[in-house]
Amino acid sequence: MTKKTQGRTILSRLLKDRFGNFAMVTAVTIPVILAAGGVAIDMTKMVLAKAELQDATDAAALAAASALANEKKTATQAKQIAEELFAMQISGTSGVVKEGDTTIVDAAPIINISQKTTESNGKIYNIDITATYSVKFSAFTRMLGHDGIKLTAKSFTESATESKNALSMYLVLDKSGSMLANTNEKIIPEKSCTQYNDSGSSIGTFSPCYIKKIEALKLAAASLFTQLNAADPKTMYVRTGTVSYNSSMSTASNLVWGTGASLTQVNALSAGGGTASGAAMEAAYNKLKASTENDEHKKKNGQVPTKYIILMTDGNNNNTSDDTKTKDICAKAKADGMVVYGVAFMAPTRGQQLLKACVSEPGNYFAAEKMDQLVAAFKAIGERAAAIMSRLTK
Repeated sequence: MTKKTQGRTILSRLLKDRFGNFAMVTAVTIPVILAAGGVAIDMTKMVLAKAELQDATDAAALAAASALANEKKTATQAKQIAEELFAMQISGTSGVVKEGDTTIVDAAPIINISQKTTESNGKIYNIDITATYSVKFSAFTRMLGHDGIKLTAKSFTESATESKNALSMYLVLDKSGSMLANTNEKIIPEKSCTQYNDSGSSIGTFSPCYIKKIEALKLAAASLFTQLNAADPKTMYVRTGTVSYNSSMSTASNLVWGTGASLTQVNALSAGGGTASGAAMEAAYNKLKASTENDEHKKKNGQVPTKYIILMTDGNNNNTSDDTKTKDICAKAKADGMVVYGVAFMAPTRGQQLLKACVSEPGNYFAAEKMDQLVAAFKAIGERAAAIMSRLTK
């Protein structure tokens, strides 16, 4: 056998020999397995740490926002509240972001607070909080050449002080003859007085006396206006107007600031005649839709107002054509974003159906069979408008 042949034989035997392979494979794979296990552990730690850090910054941001908007704290005071809550939140975590008893977030969170004044004299606060935490990897993960990673959590929120939202409201009120009919409320002290039937015709003098529906309407309107006055005592945001109707409509008033002129117009109402709501609804819609109405608000409060129509009736239109016209106007008003309310006062079925078809949503329809229910309906409308007017902007 030549030396060359002998060398090949030895090499072949070495290649075929499997003894010692396990030890070699183990030596290579064990560090990889350990490193992989370390990565899995550290990944879990990172996820939990990130979640806890984010929870702490979120809580701190919300605390600062509440302190500024609701508690009237200064920016400095709000920052201190946020820092204290952040520290407390971190100290109460599961221990992932702690070593022993020492919290190891890199530093106190960075808190930036800015504010701006709205056109309606409210304030909007922007709170921006950033916190960091350096996760230290385990020895196994460091075998891959990385000592750790820095996690960052950010929270941003806004809060606002109360600001006023402008509104324009137009009342369309029934003053037909049936509004002379009695309510369920007696006039005290009792005395004889002229009584009327549902068509507004006198049926004689009787005792006791009852408050007439037209007088109940005046009380109800006053209740609504009281709610608006309370929300806008300086008449900076509310404009109102009225129109009344029987067989024809009265002169539609111009929208004016506050409620005083409208209350005077309502208190001057006298009932009589038939019922035709179409022209009055159209007049109310046109007054609200006019560009000059938006202009008036922009000059005084810088806003585009929410617009309301309140349609009230106690009967049926004498002609169904007025039903059709009224519904058409209601549809236009709703398409233009106006809010339509309907109040039926001791009204028959067709009158109720007309109002139900007109309102912006079912909850905007009120059916009153008694005087106190009528007053409550108008008060509720005023409360809703005032609540929207005085809501928080954020």
